Amino acid sequence: MMTAITQLFPVWAVLLSTIALFFPHLFIDFKSAIIPMLMVIMLSMGLTLTGQDFLRVIQHKKAVLIAVLLQFTVMPLMAYTLATLLMFDTDLLIGMVLVGTVAGGTASNVMCYLAKGDVALSITMTAISTLLGVMFTPFLTAALIGQVVDIPVSSMLASLLKIVLLPVAIGVLMNRIFTNKLNHIKPHLPFVSMAAIVFIIAIIVALNSAKLQTIGLLIFVAIVVHNATGLLLGYWIPKCLKQDETVCRTIAFEVGMQNSGLAVALAMKFFSPAAAIAGTLFSIWHNVSGSILAGYWHKRSIKESSTAPEPDAESQIEQS
Repeated sequence: MMTAITQLFPVWAVLLSTIALFFPHLFIDFKSAIIPMLMVIMLSMGLTLTGQDFLRVIQHKKAVLIAVLLQFTVMPLMAYTLATLLMFDTDLLIGMVLVGTVAGGTASNVMCYLAKGDVALSITMTAISTLLGVMFTPFLTAALIGQVVDIPVSSMLASLLKIVLLPVAIGVLMNRIFTNKLNHIKPHLPFVSMAAIVFIIAIIVALNSAKLQTIGLLIFVAIVVHNATGLLLGYWIPKCLKQDETVCRTIAFEVGMQNSGLAVALAMKFFSPAAAIAGTLFSIWHNVSGSILAGYWHKRSIKESSTAPEPDAESQIEQS
């Protein structure tokens, strides 16, 4: 039941966003809850991680390296390019770049599972990009738009340490010490994360309800193209580098699906509610596109396994 509700994330996000768009007064007063809710999401992520997830980097060095390089090159550069070509104002430019420079989102792990990818590797990639993003996000943001707007790099770094690194570290430690006691809680963590991000989205939509009705389509086009580029290059570049199908699917989701909730929190804390629009729309759209792509790959995997020829008797004897 809980899993079914969680997998309907795009539906809840669209529903609550629509309510927030037309009845913003219901959500505006919860503005101060954005960062605490994001910390809950990061804590939930930490509670699912073990030391093995980090050791897996050694076993899959090439795949993790490809994912990290694509994550922090393709997504930031594409975000900046789209915002520049579409001549976004300063707030929307900041928002797009923040979406591009943050780490991969935890939703990629769910999509990877549905698409028959390597879930363990996906969790490892998300963990590594999340930790690296603490450093990369402020510096990449400054490098891309530091000449346009003042980027408080040191303050952003300190906030990322508090919002991301500290909750994740606490979660990992708790998971190590209280593994057995937490087993009954872990199945509910995806629902907790989903509920938190949906509520964050609704708050941002409420704060930007007037502006969204005037510029919503243009920013939405940018978000769709940005996300599609990450998914496509995240799949085909590893494919060209001779990675197997399962790894290619895993990297595609890791690159194409951003921690847009973090982009929203940073926009709200250091810039303006308008700068959070890109992250809000990305949060909705990347789960819609990710679900569609995961469904396609899931069906293709079932079809391929059902049409695969069974080994003949002679080959079975030779293998035995």
